Amino acid sequence: MGIMRTRFSPTALLLSLLFMQISILAQSPERVAEGIDRIRVDSDLVDLKVSVIGRSKEAHQQPLQQQDFIVLEDGDPQEIAFFESADAPFDLVLLLDLSGSAEGKLNLIRRSAKRFVDASRPVDRIGVVTFTNIPRVVSPLTTDRQQLKRSIERIEKPEGGTNVWDSLQFVLDTMLTGSSGSGRRAVILMSDGVDNALPDVYGEGSKTSFAELLNQVRRSDALVFPVYLDTEPEEVRRRRTPRSAYEIARQQLNELAEASGTLKYSAAKLKDLDRVYVQVIQDLSRIYSIGYRPSNSAKDGKWRSVTVAIPDRRDLWPRAKSGYFAGTSPQSINQ
Repeated sequence: MGIMRTRFSPTALLLSLLFMQISILAQSPERVAEGIDRIRVDSDLVDLKVSVIGRSKEAHQQPLQQQDFIVLEDGDPQEIAFFESADAPFDLVLLLDLSGSAEGKLNLIRRSAKRFVDASRPVDRIGVVTFTNIPRVVSPLTTDRQQLKRSIERIEKPEGGTNVWDSLQFVLDTMLTGSSGSGRRAVILMSDGVDNALPDVYGEGSKTSFAELLNQVRRSDALVFPVYLDTEPEEVRRRRTPRSAYEIARQQLNELAEASGTLKYSAAKLKDLDRVYVQVIQDLSRIYSIGYRPSNSAKDGKWRSVTVAIPDRRDLWPRAKSGYFAGTSPQSINQ
C-alpha cells in the first residue's frame, strides 16, 4: 500500500499555525495561577483528595512527593498518573449554623469567622454562607480578605428553624460545583447538626433527606469538614431538643466526615471555634491530590475499594474516601 501524502495550501498552513499560537496562549502562567487549567476532564482518571495527618508536630516539616504514596485498588497497586502538592489553592466555603443565635452569640460567631479568614492562606478563595431554615450567601468566593471581613461583620440576627441538610446541599450544588476556579474544594460546616427533620424536633426541617445528602457527599469532589458545636446542655435544659436528636446528629456528622474522607472536629463552646478553625486550616494545607487510571477498566457499576499508604513514613496517616462505583460516567473517587 502506498503512502498517502497531504499537500497543505498556504492558507491552511497559516490557519494551523494561528490555532497553535492560540492554544499556547491559553496555557499562560496567569491562567494556571488562577487554577483554571487545574481542572482535568478525563473519563478514565480517578481523582483522590488525600488528607495526611501527622502523629507529631514535626511530622509535616518536609512536604511529601509523588513517590512517597502508594495507591491500591481492590488490593492491586496502581500507577499514579497525576500528583498535586499540598500547597495548591483551595476554594473554601464556611457554612455557619445561626439557628437560635442571640446577639451575644452572633458577635462570637462573627469574630471566629474572621479568625478563619485570617488563618487561611492568601491563595485560597473563601466564601461564607449562613443558614437557619434557608441558606444566605454572606460572601461569594473571593481572595479579598477585607471584603470578606466586612461581609462577616454585616451578618444579622437570624430567624427560622434549622435546615442543615438543605443548606449543605445548597453549597455543594451552587458554590462548589467545579465549574470554575481551583480544582480543590471544601466546605467547613459549623453546626450542632440537629436538623428540624429529625424525630421529636419541632419544625418542618429539610426537604433533602439525610440519605440523599450522604450520597451526594460521597459523589462530590468537594470535601466536607463538619465542626460540631455542642449546644446540647443549653437546649436540653430549655426542653427545646431531646438528647436523642443530638445522638443522631453527632452520628450523622461522623458519617459525613467518613463519606468525605475527612475528620469531624468538636467545639464545646463558641469561643473554642477560634482554635478549631486554625486546626482545620492547618489540616487543609496537608491535602494532596492524586490521580490514577485503574488497571481494572471495566465499567460494571461495581464497588472499587481504594487504599492509600505512605509506607516509609509511619509518623504520617493518610486519609481518603474508601472507594467508588465504577460506572459509565467519568471515573472519580467521589462517585
